[in-house]
Amino acid sequence: MLNPLQILYEDNHLLVINKPAGVLVQGDSTGDVPLVELVKEYIKHKYNKPGAAFVGVVHRLDRPVSGVVVFARTSKALTRMNQLFREKETRKTYWALVKTKPPKPDGTLKHWLVKDELKNKTRAYVQPHADGLKSELSYKLVASKGGIHLLEVNPITGRPHQIRVQLASMGCPIAGDLKYGADQPLPDASIGLHAQQLEFMHPVQKTHMLIAAPVPETNWWKPFRYL
Repeated sequence: MLNPLQILYEDNHLLVINKPAGVLVQGDSTGDVPLVELVKEYIKHKYNKPGAAFVGVVHRLDRPVSGVVVFARTSKALTRMNQLFREKETRKTYWALVKTKPPKPDGTLKHWLVKDELKNKTRAYVQPHADGLKSELSYKLVASKGGIHLLEVNPITGRPHQIRVQLASMGCPIAGDLKYGADQPLPDASIGLHAQQLEFMHPVQKTHMLIAAPVPETNWWKPFRYL
């Protein structure tokens, strides 16, 4: 499914992968092989580890989303990375492709998001909602080519489907994202959302980390590949 892994960074504590769209980070009811299992196999074979290799899932991306995913190779790194994410001491940058130009070239979106677990779909409310989680992101228009607009998005909170539903609520559904209002699918069933960059402090070495992932080698990303 994924051979070879596109490794963005590797040391004794962390392994960072550029996840292709369509691949699960963790297993689900489909039974498809998830990225975490492929990473375990990679480590087991590269380092000749007996038994199962330890790999901790630090965070996830939705299946149709591509980009930076961090795995921990030790329990210490996993605990500390979890803390960084929990305390919002990471900076995430996403690139989103939309067909509708946003009403302003940049801005901040605030909503209260309510997730329907049965439908695996989130709704956004502009006013406080009893069951909602306050969600915020900033965006800016980076480029427009061939009727497609590239937005750079920095989520301030980390909610399920946050970027997808908040951009859709602005009238800018992500290309291919039928769940949130796109008019047609992309040929490979991905959506135009890419986790482009992640910035954080290394959990053990305490050095500044800034890891960027190249966009997918597909026609819809091609015009924005060398920005």
